[in-house]
Amino acid sequence: MTETDSDKLAVDGLPPLRAVVERHGLATKKALGQNFLLDLNLTGRIARAAGSMEKHTVIEVGPGPGGLTRALLMHGAHKVVVIERDDRCLPALEEIAAHYPGRIEIIQGDALKTDFTALANKGPVKIVANLPYNVGTQLLVGWLEAEPWPPYFESLTLMFQREVAERIVAAAGDSAYGRLGVLAGWRTRAEIRFDVPPQAFWPPPKVTSSVVHLVPRSDPLPADGKRLSLVTQHAFGQRRKMLRQSLKPLGGQTLLDAAGIDGTRRAETLSIEEFCRLANTRV
Repeated sequence: MTETDSDKLAVDGLPPLRAVVERHGLATKKALGQNFLLDLNLTGRIARAAGSMEKHTVIEVGPGPGGLTRALLMHGAHKVVVIERDDRCLPALEEIAAHYPGRIEIIQGDALKTDFTALANKGPVKIVANLPYNVGTQLLVGWLEAEPWPPYFESLTLMFQREVAERIVAAAGDSAYGRLGVLAGWRTRAEIRFDVPPQAFWPPPKVTSSVVHLVPRSDPLPADGKRLSLVTQHAFGQRRKMLRQSLKPLGGQTLLDAAGIDGTRRAETLSIEEFCRLANTRV
C-alpha cells in the first residue's frame, strides 16, 4: 500500500482501489471500453473540476470499482447516481453504498438506453464521468442534443481520449474542428481542464486522456439539434470536398444558396452561426 493510498484510506475508511479490483477479480473488458482509474489523487482532481456539489445529484456513467464515485462523495456530492453495465462491479459499488448510507443509487444498465431526465427530478444535476472509450462520444452528442434547452444538467465534467477532447473544444479553422466542435460550441462553453497520463489507469491505455468541462449556454443560437448534427455529419464526412459536393444529399448548391453560403468553401471554414443557418434552411 502506498503512502497516497494510506492517506486516502484514512480519509474515507475504504480499501485502496487496487485492493478492491484484486479482491473482486475485476479484470477490465475491452468490449466495454474499460480502463479503471486507480489514482485517488486524480479522481479527487476530477471531482474538484466539477465545482461545488453539496446540493447536487451527480450522475456518473461507468464507475467501475468506484474510484471516482468515492471522490465525488468525499468532495461533498449530495447524492451520486451510478450507471454501470458490468455486473461484476456491483459488489464493489455496494460496499461504497454501505459506507455512505442513502447517498448512492446504483443502476445496472446501458447508459445509452438510460433516460437521464428521469434521474434529474431531485434538485440540480451535474454529470461527472470517466466515460468508457467506446460510447463516450455517442453519450456526449445525446446530451448536447437534449431538449428542452437549457437542459436538466448544470455542467458536464467528462474524461475522453485527448484527441476527442481536442475535437470538442476546437473552433473554426482548427485542424481538429468538426461535428463535435460545432455541437459543443453551439450549446456549451467547453474547455480542457487537464490531461491524465496513461499510467493513472489499469490497464494503461496507449493514449493520454483529458478532462473536459462543459457548461450549457443559456441562449444558444436557435437550431434543431438533430438537423444540425446531420448537416455537420455530411459536411465533415467528406471534409476535403467543397460543401456543394459534401452536402449534395441535403440539397447541395440549392441549400447553400438559400443559406447564403459559398458552395466552394470547405466545412472547417464555417462558423457555428453558419452551420446553424444551414440547419435552419429547408429546400
